[in-house]
Amino acid sequence: RMLVTKLKIRMPISSPEMYVPRFISELDLPREVQRTTMEILTRAKEVRGLVTGRDPRGLAAAAIYVAAIMNDCRVTQKEISNVSGVTEVTIRNRYKELVTRLELTMQTPALMSAA
Repeated sequence: RMLVTKLKIRMPISSPEMYVPRFISELDLPREVQRTTMEILTRAKEVRGLVTGRDPRGLAAAAIYVAAIMNDCRVTQKEISNVSGVTEVTIRNRYKELVTRLELTMQTPALMSAA
């Protein structure tokens, strides 16, 4: 960060949404999971302190895990970890935060019925 500041380099800010299409593709998950993932991330940005300061890859990975469960698609934390480069522990921690802070009901097949 200090180098970037001193050298006056502009670094693009990455967002979780940037990673979703690639992760979804590599996991061979359906488009519906991608759509639900994007909805989760949109809602997460509205909750103070949920996105700021978090690794965007970790948020994307956890949101994909949540969306896969909501859409009844089988994918393991390990599979998501392998594709995203994020540890399973991080996925679990972000998963818990997303479900709790967004008040998601994991038994529902779609995000909109949880809102």
